Order: sequence, then structure tokens, then C-alpha cells
Amino acid sequence: MSLVANTGKLAGRTLFITGASRGIGKAIALKAAKDGANVVIAAKTAEPHPKLPGTIYTAAEEIEALGGKALPCIVDVREEKQVQAAIDEAVKKFGGIDILVNNASAISLTGTAQTDIKRYDLMHNINTRGTFLASKLCLPLLKNSNHAHILNLSPPLNMNPYWFSIHVAYTMAKYGMSMCVLGMSEEFKPFNIGVNALWPKTAIATAAIEMLTGDTSTSRKPEIVSDAAYLMLSQDPKKYTGNFAIDEDVIKQNGINDLTPYACDPSNVTNLMPDFFLEVPGESEQQEKKSEPEGQIPTLFGSISKVITPELVKKTQAVYQFNVKGKEEGVWHIDLKNGDGACGQGEPRNPPDATLTMDSTNFAEMFAGKLKPTTAFMMGKLKISGDLQKAMKLEKMMKSLKNKV
Repeated sequence: MSLVANTGKLAGRTLFITGASRGIGKAIALKAAKDGANVVIAAKTAEPHPKLPGTIYTAAEEIEALGGKALPCIVDVREEKQVQAAIDEAVKKFGGIDILVNNASAISLTGTAQTDIKRYDLMHNINTRGTFLASKLCLPLLKNSNHAHILNLSPPLNMNPYWFSIHVAYTMAKYGMSMCVLGMSEEFKPFNIGVNALWPKTAIATAAIEMLTGDTSTSRKPEIVSDAAYLMLSQDPKKYTGNFAIDEDVIKQNGINDLTPYACDPSNVTNLMPDFFLEVPGESEQQEKKSEPEGQIPTLFGSISKVITPELVKKTQAVYQFNVKGKEEGVWHIDLKNGDGACGQGEPRNPPDATLTMDSTNFAEMFAGKLKPTTAFMMGKLKISGDLQKAMKLEKMMKSLKNKV
């Protein structure tokens, strides 16, 4: 669902988009295709993935069906020769490159101890190094364009230690992309190349979010990002550079205030999950003003104990420890891994897969279904140590408990 009309400003322009076979990258490609743009699909997926839809060839078909021209290229952004070969092919077919979109990215929301070096290298080599490499190799061609843009899908540089503490490796890798914007926007000014960053205000329904949460009902569709990207890439690069834009802000600045059609589930339009690295203004102050009934947590765990089933244990396979702060300070646990499951006060008998720390008010709201664990985590209300993937399984567990607790 696109709310931004195509203006034809990208007609005949050539876009080189990394990771364009699916998700946000493909959405940006399809939006540009409606203008009649040329799109180089620089991505790894040449063969269908067993779980993820789309290849560079199916993306090319969709682009051409909308009136664009496509060049599918097998590119791993970690490989300099592959990136250069795709650029050379783009020059042969389209005569040059006007716009580079650095979208390819790898994610692992793990703490220092849980991040193996292979995963660290993958994130840094794709996110930071891949962005730098593609920008460096496209630079000679961008210099020759009269409408040259580089757009990185990366966040504003928020120096709140929280965003480093929960997944320092991933934060460094994404901030590396943002630092490319900071430096290159100034460095490339003499060449009239606009260099900007774009980041979503909320979670976007992509394969990454489905992998993390198993649910996209509190996400927006990729089209909000592609609409924002289109507006940014339509700007005069001589005047529009060095911006760290948020998709929602870009859309609203264009006079569109009702963003409901972008929501995957319109009934959740006021309960969308914030994306990483963004602060939610006033949240802590509002939270402090809420009244907190005494003794909610023992009651909650009493109810939870009645609805733990062998089936829930089989599905979840995780032990959780809850370090509760505030008025009802204490340690609690839920074991959904061993035997028929168990819960109660104190540390679990078996080592926890994930330890969650939060205020007692937020804890009560989470188990009442008013605050989703993923949302709480992204807003900084919930701190997680251990296996983040298993911690996020709480989202599914809450759904089964919501109507019973």
C-alpha cells in the first residue's frame, strides 16, 4: 500500500540496490520501477530459499512488470570482485549509476558473550564494510551523474549506552553504516552527491522481524520505507544531504498524516512496535505516574501455574528468570523446558536460557497483554541477558496465556 504518488523524477535513472531480492530493498526497487527507473538487483539469492520468498530473478520480473528495467546480479557485498562486476554490468546495460541504496544487512541481537566471531564478522563485513565498499566502487560513476544519491538503511547515531549494552556487535555494525553517512555526506559535497540515512520509526514486516518475533501484527508494511526513500531520492542532492531521516517523519512532511494503511493490522495502529535505536519521548515519566496495585505478581504467577501445559513446554523449550525491580522487587521464574513445566518465586532449578529484568509495573502489564515483550525490549523497559531468540518466544507464550491469566 503506497500513499506517495509517483512523480516520474526517477525515470531513466539507474539505481544500484544491495539486498534487493526481498523486503525493504525490493520495495524501494518496485517504487522506482513505477517511474520507469533502471534497477540493478545486487543480492545473493539466485536460488529459491526454503523459508524466504524471492530471488534476484523474481524481483527482476516484478520490476519489469511495473515498467522498470532490471539487471539481476549475484552479489555478496563482502566480495569486492562481485560488487565491481555488477557495477561493470550496470555500465554496459544502463550507461552508469545515479543512485546507490545500501540496504544489505545482517542482524544478531546477542550480547558480547553470546556473539560468536563468525557472526560478528558477518555483521561487520556486510553492514559496515559492504556499505563502504559499494560506496567506494560506485563513487566514480556517481560523480558523473547529475542526480547522484547514496541512501543507507541505517539509524540515527544515538549515543545512549542502552543501545550498545544489549547487542554491542550489531549496534557497532549498523552505526558503521551511519558513520559512512556522516563522513561521506561532507566528503562528497564537492561532487554534488547527496548522502543520507533512512530508518523506520516502527518495526517493518520483513523476514528479520518474522524471525525475531514470529509475528508482524504490530509492524508496518515495507511500503512506508520505500515511499520515504522515493521522496528522499527525488530531492536535489546538492541541497539534500547529511540527513538521518525517519520514515514516518518524511511521509508526514509530504502532507500525509494518516499512516493507518501502512499498518499490517490496522487495529494495532496505536500499538506499533518501535524500532531499535529510537527513544520514545515521555515514556519513563508517564510510567512513573501510573499507580501500581500491591501484590500483583504473586497473583499473576498463581494464575500462570494453572495454565502451564506439556504442550506449552514442548513448544517453548526455555527457562526464564525474571529479576523484578520496583515496589514488588524479587526474583521469579518460569520453566517451560523441563518435565511438565513449573513457575514460582526464586531462581529456577535449572539454569535460565534468558534472564529478563524490568520494573514490576511493566512486568504486570506484560503479563496482562498490555505491553508486548518485544516492544518493551525495544523501548528499553525490558533488559535481556542470555538467549534473545528464546526470550522473544515469550511473545507467543503471552498469547496463549493472555485470555487465561
